[in-house]
Amino acid sequence: MSTIQEIEAAIQSLPAEEREQLIKDLPSILPELDGDAEWERIISDPSPRPALSKLGDEIEAQMKADPSHFPEMSEKGFDQPS
Repeated sequence: MSTIQEIEAAIQSLPAEEREQLIKDLPSILPELDGDAEWERIISDPSPRPALSKLGDEIEAQMKADPSHFPEMSEKGFDQPS
């Protein structure tokens, strides 16, 4: 049995209360579960992304040419079904 299988089996054998505590503790044990940390890693990645840069430039040009094409968003709009 591999270590990962042993860990999974151990977690599954925990009482519900301890599993709940583990859920709360996991972000400190595995920082990569923190969504903000993952976004920071992506943002800080210096790798060139020519296709993404081109898309961003195209969107920026469209916005400058016709801002009405991009309606203003509000918090209320997120509550409405698409």
